[in-house]
Amino acid sequence: MLAQLKDIGFEEMASLGRTFEIWSEPIACTWRFTRNKAITEGYHTKMEMISRRAFGFRNFNNCKMRV
Repeated sequence: MLAQLKDIGFEEMASLGRTFEIWSEPIACTWRFTRNKAITEGYHTKMEMISRRAFGFRNFNNCKMRV
């Protein structure tokens, strides 16, 4: 398909074909090794909620035990 893009006759499509050919390996790696930070964001949200509720604690040890 990349060869067809480069041989189509339109310069824009040929440029697109060359770009895909150059970037084919990094694009394939992004699909193969997908990572997200959903777990980290979930922990961060929980910690923020606990710290908001901890403003009423008079003792830091109580706050630390809650966390």
